[in-house]
Amino acid sequence: MVKNIGLFWLKDDFRLKKNLGLIEATKNHDKVVVFYLYKKKKFQNQEAQKWWVGKSLDEFKSRLKKFNINLEIIKTDSYKLFFEKLYKKNDISLYWNRTYEPDYIEFDKYLSKNLEINKINFKIFKGNILNEYIEIKKADGTPFKVFTPFWRNAEKFYLEKIPSNEKKIFKCKKKISFFQNTIETKEIYPKKEWSKKFEKIWTPSEKNAIEELKIFINERMENYSEARNFPYKIGTSKLSPFIKHGQIHVETIWEECKKFKNKGVSKFLAEIGWREFNHSLINYFPYMLKGNYSKKFDKFPWEKNSKFLSAWKKGLTGYPIVDAGMRELYSTGWMHNRVRMIVGSFLVKHLLINWTEGEKHFRNCLLDFNEANNISGWQWVAGCGADAAPYFRIFNPILQGEKFDKEGDYVKKWVPELKTVPKKFIHKPWEINDTKILKIGKDYPPPIVIHENARSKALSAFKKI
Repeated sequence: MVKNIGLFWLKDDFRLKKNLGLIEATKNHDKVVVFYLYKKKKFQNQEAQKWWVGKSLDEFKSRLKKFNINLEIIKTDSYKLFFEKLYKKNDISLYWNRTYEPDYIEFDKYLSKNLEINKINFKIFKGNILNEYIEIKKADGTPFKVFTPFWRNAEKFYLEKIPSNEKKIFKCKKKISFFQNTIETKEIYPKKEWSKKFEKIWTPSEKNAIEELKIFINERMENYSEARNFPYKIGTSKLSPFIKHGQIHVETIWEECKKFKNKGVSKFLAEIGWREFNHSLINYFPYMLKGNYSKKFDKFPWEKNSKFLSAWKKGLTGYPIVDAGMRELYSTGWMHNRVRMIVGSFLVKHLLINWTEGEKHFRNCLLDFNEANNISGWQWVAGCGADAAPYFRIFNPILQGEKFDKEGDYVKKWVPELKTVPKKFIHKPWEINDTKILKIGKDYPPPIVIHENARSKALSAFKKI
């Protein structure tokens, strides 16, 4: 055991299993302190995630106590300034897991260099990913730009690795405090009352993540390939917030899924593959974090329409499947994946509003917001991303509703003003002539655009580039 203090920098790593940096710290030191850096600016447009992070910190702090480890939260405006103060300490060793975003990768290089200069022991570990993104390249050494060949290579690479033995966290001899001017989680929780709704739906913890995975595998995996498309069914895993915040490692998901030989496994693991692909994209092409991956879209004639954007955000577009999705997002901090594509397509192709507006709104409302997935997903829908949907693929919100919510169960759950509407009209309520059932314009808004006209206008706009 090393006599000095082991410090573990906690980011999106709220777990004990496969938390390599934390495990190594407890292996090497009798005294370990976990610290979380709360950078207010980072969360200024991620309101929903403040709730999840606050809950995760409270729960993880409680779990760490059993191992005589203290979790301390430090509020800072600058990671650089925070670590500059640490350089003066000569009684510490530092550990952390990688976060696969360009800013964090660059900061790892900066921090490593300065820790070496100041002769402070440190070690960086693999984060919540199957493969390090730099490990997966084409034969000529260039990055993949298309998902299918990427995943074929990435999956093979992962399968051929020599599996390492499972390591476990050690109990420390003594629990200590290390940092001054720490804060409580009450400074992190969002001020807006809307996040209170999440309490009844989500329990952010490693234990719950593992339980949810087991339920999904045992009860829903077999039919996942088909059921995942129907928002009224509980057909998906809903693990995305737990993965984002590291309550569960994707390797754990892989290992548990591979124990089962049903048809849904490969389809589900391909979703993990998309996450890997998206992290590869933003690190090889970091400019896409602030603009279009495909530069020809820089000339796209986007329109600014605050009235349409507001109606979309509030779920008042007049298209029931779109409105149901936007209301589900606001109420739960999550949205069904099929519906994410529908509402995304509606914003960029029916309303011709820049995908960045949608990305920003999702960033603020999603509990599972992940920079790589959110930006890549929005660019895929808009047609300006890598391996993106073709420009002429414009989801018809009426047909999408009729196909994937035939009985209107999803719509009626989130748009209660349509509860009495017959299923024949549930996805086109403006065709109802009976005002006793529904008054369009009073009970529910008329469509803000006409699908056929919007589609024609969008195709004309796409042809310009």
